[in-house]
Amino acid sequence: MILNRISVLNYKNLDQVELSFSPKVNCFIGQNGMGKTNLLDAIYYLSFCKSAFNPIDSQNIMHDRDFFVIQGTYASDDLEQQEEIYCGLKRRTKKRFKRNKKEYERLSDHIGLIPLILISPSDVDLISGGSDERRRFMDVVISQYDRSYLEALIRYTRALEQRNALLKAEEEPDSALLDVCEELMAQSGAVVFQKRNTFVQEFIPTFQHYYSQISSDREQVDLSYESHALQGDLLEQLKASRPKDRIMGFSLKGIHKDDLTMRLGTFPIRREGSQGQNKTYLIALKLAQFEFLCRTGSQTKPLLLLDDVFDKLDASRVEQIVKLVAGDQFGQIFITDTNRDHLDRIMQKVQGAYKVFDVVDGSINERIH
Repeated sequence: MILNRISVLNYKNLDQVELSFSPKVNCFIGQNGMGKTNLLDAIYYLSFCKSAFNPIDSQNIMHDRDFFVIQGTYASDDLEQQEEIYCGLKRRTKKRFKRNKKEYERLSDHIGLIPLILISPSDVDLISGGSDERRRFMDVVISQYDRSYLEALIRYTRALEQRNALLKAEEEPDSALLDVCEELMAQSGAVVFQKRNTFVQEFIPTFQHYYSQISSDREQVDLSYESHALQGDLLEQLKASRPKDRIMGFSLKGIHKDDLTMRLGTFPIRREGSQGQNKTYLIALKLAQFEFLCRTGSQTKPLLLLDDVFDKLDASRVEQIVKLVAGDQFGQIFITDTNRDHLDRIMQKVQGAYKVFDVVDGSINERIH
């Protein structure tokens, strides 16, 4: 998919922005806090119906304004099909999402239409944060190519919430209701587990390949999937855990506790990795995510958003990333940086059209080159 144009009004510090993009590479240069990341976040919003950085929608409206609007005009990779995506939010009202002027009944119906990969400094939470971040990584990837996964995950989450509500109640919970919740959790959880497990096993070689390329084979990395479902039948585990769960007031077993173990060599990377190694690991994860989505039957190449990816990397790793993203395997790319030298090196390797934009205090203007 190619984003031809975007219109942004009152989104974070972007007052009024109207931009047309190159179908290949678009670079945004500016100091920190000027609005580069906010522009990428607006593009992200049009794919996922939410911000990548702030889940509270009303807080993404510019201060002292009552609403924001983001609108994008897309073309298929062969330029034969056009899509117009609109999002609008007024304070204290429900946000509206439209595709070609027709409003969605469910936002989940939009997910996957415009696949997108974002690499940003906040991705460090994948390594240093809790298991929620790593589960979210799996969920974002799989839900973009498998609608049934998202549906199973929603069913599981609802059943989990109902079970936890029963466990927290002061009175003794109805065992029959717990049975129903646990059966729903086990059924939908088995679907989620199977899809996550298949994804991770297929994903690992691609991820290791990208890490090897960026690091010039300096280190070896690994990734593994941890789940209670690997320990036996989920339903039996839930029933056996009831007494302890009742004491705790929440469910200790289930696929909501799944995690990814990330290793540098044989040790956890969160403990052993340098800043450069951690960033290389994260970039390799996201580039592998891009390739995985392309290989799993996506009708279009995902958009690739690179937000300040070169910081903390040595010159050799920057050079390898530049070679990768300038290659033909990637589609439309959006890059932000404070260092013009990095972007100049990318432009020297790009075959085809590119655009450069200056970002100052929420204003974005194309640079003539």
